[in-house]
Amino acid sequence: MAKPDILVVGGRAFSWRQICELRRQQLEAWRAEQARQLALFELKDDRRPPAERTAAGRYAEPTLFAVVSPRR
Repeated sequence: MAKPDILVVGGRAFSWRQICELRRQQLEAWRAEQARQLALFELKDDRRPPAERTAAGRYAEPTLFAVVSPRR
């Protein structure tokens, strides 16, 4: 027995293929709109060590004195 192509919701019949096609169109339209959004500023890569990228990491592993070399 083949799967039915009709989906009955609330007493109304809907074509499953048509629902899938409409959803695909929705997703394509959404993706197209997302691509057009401009950035407010230039995005830059954060090249700091992973521990220094968050405030909690900087607090847990302070590096202020590790950067400064001792003078002799």
